Amino acid sequence: MWPFICQFIEKLFRETIEPAVRGANNHLSTFSFTKIDIGHQPLRINGVKVYTENVDKRQIILDLQISFVGNCEIDLEIKRYFCRAGVKSIQIHGTMRVILEPLIGDMPLIGALSLFFLRKPLLEINWTGLTNLLDVPGLNGLSDTIILDIISNYLVLPNRITVPLVSEVQIAQLRFPIPKGVLRIHFIEAQDLEGKDTYLKGIVKGKSDPYGIIRVGNQIFQSKVIKENLNPKWNEVYEALVYEHPGQELEIELFDEDPDKDDFLGSLMIDLIEVEKERLLDEWFTLDEVSKGKLHLKLEWLTLMPTADNLDKVLTSIRADKDQANDGLSSALLILYLDSARNLPVSYVLMDTLLS
Repeated sequence: MWPFICQFIEKLFRETIEPAVRGANNHLSTFSFTKIDIGHQPLRINGVKVYTENVDKRQIILDLQISFVGNCEIDLEIKRYFCRAGVKSIQIHGTMRVILEPLIGDMPLIGALSLFFLRKPLLEINWTGLTNLLDVPGLNGLSDTIILDIISNYLVLPNRITVPLVSEVQIAQLRFPIPKGVLRIHFIEAQDLEGKDTYLKGIVKGKSDPYGIIRVGNQIFQSKVIKENLNPKWNEVYEALVYEHPGQELEIELFDEDPDKDDFLGSLMIDLIEVEKERLLDEWFTLDEVSKGKLHLKLEWLTLMPTADNLDKVLTSIRADKDQANDGLSSALLILYLDSARNLPVSYVLMDTLLS
């Protein structure tokens, strides 16, 4: 299947990733791939997990542990600046979810196939000519990390690739499903964090300037920085849409802000199935990957209701917390699906530019 998968990947690069990069920055508006060759080494599937509980009977959910290390040849250019770069090799490691739905009573038994990463995969790219690319005016603030984020986020939930296998399937409902729920994250405080700032060449240990990065899929939030404090209090609230469970997790990383490179202060991963079961969690969590430190979180699972019968009750309950979130707390969710457009005016801007 690998040669045919490569054809699909080339189409994905040209039709999805290329427009995404163009739209990320005005200076990238003429970005394009001039050659895409993924190579002959196929990706490996190192493990498969099948979910049989808490799933709809008309669907099959598979989690694939994938690993791809391949030599490839991908050339790209920015015509506006006559700048070219390339990719010699790519590594991708992560968990890809495959959803087979709806199951139907006729062949091929599966109505459509949906693919996406539950969280941002580990993506490493060996560039050629990237230095020249980043020397372009307006791009010097970018980095290869930002470019990787642009690419990987378009493969991470809620973004998904949906392939219909029969003509009768409602593709819009599969590509843009209604969220399973909303996770309200009260990012409250931490205790006993490691002191990363040092003085007198490391002889005297100081404090840290901690902040947090919170992720749910490709939804990312960053807290404010608390200066010189090992027991910071943030008291901030974030709200994230949850599209898939089981399998999705809340990921938190704490860092010490520094002028050069921020120091790692610990991490935390929480299975959202547990939050949904409890509906409300208010606990101190021990930080992973560090010798000490705890994080105080309050997590609320909010269910989407089809009517506004309980709206007054919801509005009353959130007024007490309205000052905690920068944008206020939500009481309802508006979902807008832009289907298509017709009879748009033809743009002659490019032609006018050439004639002038």
